[in-house]
This record gives sequence, C-alpha cells and structure tokens, in this order.
Amino acid sequence: MGFFRKKQSESHQEHSYPTKDISKQQIRKAIQEYSSRLPDKVPLSVISKDDLSIDYDLLAPILKAKPKQTYYMSKETYEVFEEHEQQLALEVDMVQKAVDNYMKQTDELPVIEADPYKKVSLHKLEKLRLIDYRPNREYYITNEEYLITSQKPD
Repeated sequence: MGFFRKKQSESHQEHSYPTKDISKQQIRKAIQEYSSRLPDKVPLSVISKDDLSIDYDLLAPILKAKPKQTYYMSKETYEVFEEHEQQLALEVDMVQKAVDNYMKQTDELPVIEADPYKKVSLHKLEKLRLIDYRPNREYYITNEEYLITSQKPD
C-alpha cells in the first residue's frame, strides 16, 4: 500500500521552469512536438485555454522554460498569435466556425463569386447569422482543408 502512495506523490510533483523570452517560432516548434506526442483522437486544441492563451504548463517540459510573453492559439486553425493579436485569434476562430457551419448547411464555400483568391463573403455568413459581427479585415479560404487566413494569397 505504501508503494502506491509514493508513486502517486511522485507523479504529482510539479517542475519549476524558469521564465524567459521565447520566440513565436520556438512556440510553434514546441507545439508541433507536443502534437506528435498526443494520443490519437486528442485534439491539439487542448493546449489552448478558453481565452485562447496557450497553456504553458503543457509546453514547459519541451521548452524547458515558460515564456514571458503571452501567445494565443486558434482552436480552429491552430495558428499561433502574439499577445497584441489576441483579438485576431478570437476573430479567426469565429470566422472559421462560421465557414465550417456555412459549408455544412449549403454544401458550398462562402466565397465571393469569381474571386480568384477565394475571399470569404462575410455577407453570406451574416445572411445565415453565423457571425456575431462583421470583422474589419478580409479572410481567404486556403486549399488546406478549407482553413481560413487573413493573409491574401499571392
């Protein structure tokens, strides 16, 4: 019985990691490594908290530190955002969910007709009441699993 108690207490020990400057690229790399360790059917979004900030307790063992900066990750696209981009992260999730729901309801992409860049038609999303407000930026649908991006394709 004592053996089991010791085993439990050892598993609950928390490591103390230093806080230091960690780049967005380092965060992305750590997320990729963390993702490769996840069991099947566990979504990567587990590292993203409700406010979309990244749970550093999960990445600290990989980074051997906790970032000073706050980074955010979209639960829908897994894109990483810097602290000043939190609103963009929230918006990306809203628009991506709306695009996914639009496609489920209509079996078509919510893009502006004949737009060569596949620009998302916010009007189509509004028409079906899939977005809470109209974002000030433009979004485009990528060829990668119909994910959205705010970067205009070349």
